[in-house]
Amino acid sequence: MTAKFTRRAALAATAALPFAAGFAPTARAAAPTQGAGRPPFNRVKLGAFEVTTLLAATRPVPDPHKIFGLSTPKAEFDAASKAAFLPTDVAQFFFTPTLVNTGKALILFDTGLSPAGITAALEAAGHTPDQVDVVVITHMHGDHIGGLADGGLATFANARYVTGRREYDHWAAAGNQLFDANMKPLAEKTDFLGDGGDVAPGITAVLAPGHTPGHMGYHLESGGKRLMLFADTANHYVWSLAHPDWEVKFDMDKAAAAATRRKVLGMLAADRVPFIGYHMPFPALGFVETRGEGFHYVPASYQMMLAG
Repeated sequence: MTAKFTRRAALAATAALPFAAGFAPTARAAAPTQGAGRPPFNRVKLGAFEVTTLLAATRPVPDPHKIFGLSTPKAEFDAASKAAFLPTDVAQFFFTPTLVNTGKALILFDTGLSPAGITAALEAAGHTPDQVDVVVITHMHGDHIGGLADGGLATFANARYVTGRREYDHWAAAGNQLFDANMKPLAEKTDFLGDGGDVAPGITAVLAPGHTPGHMGYHLESGGKRLMLFADTANHYVWSLAHPDWEVKFDMDKAAAAATRRKVLGMLAADRVPFIGYHMPFPALGFVETRGEGFHYVPASYQMMLAG
């Protein structure tokens, strides 16, 4: 007689082997849960540059319709959010300074909410605050200058500072407590530039007004590779890109900010240039494509691993 084996019978026989041999399964305690987590830095090559995004902080923010799409009916906001698989009652905010190592200088763009946050992210990426040669401030909102100092003590002891003249002059006259405490004492160590000014070879300021009067983005180019740091030109990967004309609470000149968004996003889409957005989902690196009347965020996958 020929034995007939089925796949099910074979699996059953295999499963029974330890017991047939006199072995019993070893009981193990359940592994403890670790909680949600993510690495606080992401490093890529751009020609001869090393570009590292630093997660200085992240937090949930309730009722995002009070921030994005202020003049947009709630039903429209809710529909756009649900179409993108987003909740309508809360958003997750990210605060992402960028570190650029040119080979000659270590340049930090913005400083997050606090010295502790930016210091922890820097150290995770293998650097200490005293190694930073230049700190560039894109604009003077608190989540960009909050990490500059603590109780009058500068976080970046050996750095010089760079920012836009128009932006600095606006806040110097505004009577802003955080600016007066963190930025104004650094005036003698600060260099000022305008649209088209160079921070270093290959790093050029691009005026992007509206969010604040002198808000700046920065264009990076090395070895024929390009990347745009557009700071707060767009503050959300769906609500700001798909709907660039929506009013945003934090934009000081809402019409100018919308015009800047369309201009910058249109350029990125047309030229297929990658970008880093300060408030994009970490690691904050992606591309822009045109979609309908607006734009669409395409998160970077492995493109920058191949683009060095």
